Amino acid sequence: MNHQSPSSAAAQTRRSFLKSMAGTAATLSLPARVYAGARGANEAVRIGGIGFNGRGMADLSGLLAAPNVRVTALCDVDSAVLAKGRAAMESVGQTVEVYTDLRKLIESKEVDAVMVATPNHWHTLAAIWAMEAGKDVYLEKPVSHTLWEGKQLEAAVKKYGSIVQSGTQSRSSVGLQEAQAWAQAGNLGRLVRAHGTCYKRRQSIGKVTGRQPIPGTVDYELWCGPAAKGDLMRTKLHYDWHWVWETGNGDLGNQGVHQVDIARWFMGEAGFPESTMSFGGRFGYEDDGTTPNTQLVVLPYKNAPMYFEVRGLPSAAGSKEMDAYKGSRIGVVLQYEKGHLLIPSYSAVIAYNEKGEIIKRWGKYALAGEAPVVEEKGENNAVKAPTHHENFIAAVRSRNAASLACNAREGAVSSALCHLAGISHRLGSPMSAGAALERLKGDAYASETVGRMLDHLKLNEALPENVVFGAQLQVDTKAEKIVGNPAATELEHRQDRLGFKVPKLA
Repeated sequence: MNHQSPSSAAAQTRRSFLKSMAGTAATLSLPARVYAGARGANEAVRIGGIGFNGRGMADLSGLLAAPNVRVTALCDVDSAVLAKGRAAMESVGQTVEVYTDLRKLIESKEVDAVMVATPNHWHTLAAIWAMEAGKDVYLEKPVSHTLWEGKQLEAAVKKYGSIVQSGTQSRSSVGLQEAQAWAQAGNLGRLVRAHGTCYKRRQSIGKVTGRQPIPGTVDYELWCGPAAKGDLMRTKLHYDWHWVWETGNGDLGNQGVHQVDIARWFMGEAGFPESTMSFGGRFGYEDDGTTPNTQLVVLPYKNAPMYFEVRGLPSAAGSKEMDAYKGSRIGVVLQYEKGHLLIPSYSAVIAYNEKGEIIKRWGKYALAGEAPVVEEKGENNAVKAPTHHENFIAAVRSRNAASLACNAREGAVSSALCHLAGISHRLGSPMSAGAALERLKGDAYASETVGRMLDHLKLNEALPENVVFGAQLQVDTKAEKIVGNPAATELEHRQDRLGFKVPKLA
């Protein structure tokens, strides 16, 4: 590997760049595994960035902040994005090769690990191709686009022995680690339920009347990859793919997967619930999106149920504010016998007693009217713990997969919960709100939550005539697959295009 260190001037430029970046957000044969041993501290870990038009740039920033890491290659199917990325890297002393086809980057002997932040439909295939070529992978969430893909990802890790970190970064938070251990020790008694929220404003993506032109800078064949290569039927190619099932997973799989992962971690649940049900729809506007912007998901684990809500509309028509549930907008509320935990961010937790009084807190979150909370260090940590990206790089060096904060298995399970919710919604039936509430009457908490959701829609002048009551899916928790519903089974596995098929490994 290349051990060249940047000059002090380049290092200073790099530090400035990291700060700015953090705020931004035909089949080819693949080579055999190119390394086997652990890396020394003096050896640079060489990163190839695949997709960086959004979250990927922040990931590259995080990886570069780790000791002795270089970015040696970049890949994006949009030449305009690629040019910007190359210029940004070169401005901080990173000499990079650029590629349009990720398979060419993966072949490079100048890359040890890849960062994948493509659209969701590419995540698993890109990661498996990288593992086949002997690379380690930092894989953005969700780590899969379908249930079946998650199984293949896990199987690939076992087959190739690669280090794979899921981009659900909260498990690297010292504050959350300590709060999770405190709660698991029984300090608030038995867990009653977990309630995750993704109350995040999402505007209409517009409504087109016909096929839209593909941007001239984009290789659309490669952009589609394993997904169907259909006409572009929305105004924007980039980002708005999140709200179309063929390429995205809605806001539950986009933002909410973080909070699903936190909730499952705190619950101590390692696998799937025995069933899943979704309630909701896309309300407030008529556009080209197909995923719900308002949704309640019920995941009834045996020890305690998990509920998850998505709200993409504001608190009321014309408002710029978003709703909150017990202080949680994009977060998790865990109700226990003797109080509750509020997890309002990626790195903070606040514990309340039965009277609603704060009894303990971890992390950097300040409530309204309070002074800012000091930087997170953790009760038992004099020095700030490694970041999620630093944790990945350390594991790449040591070859110790057990040291990963959130490995492929954890990422696959949390992603799968989002996929179960999506399948339930897609197989649902429209019905009146009253009829839906009648069907929910066996679950008092779900009924109460849906009541609040309907009030929310009314305040947005978006109360619909009908809502989508999702299919009740039954899950074989050992096989981790849907049973008794052929239509659901079909949706577990996307039909990949020739040349871009995710390999069957499990």
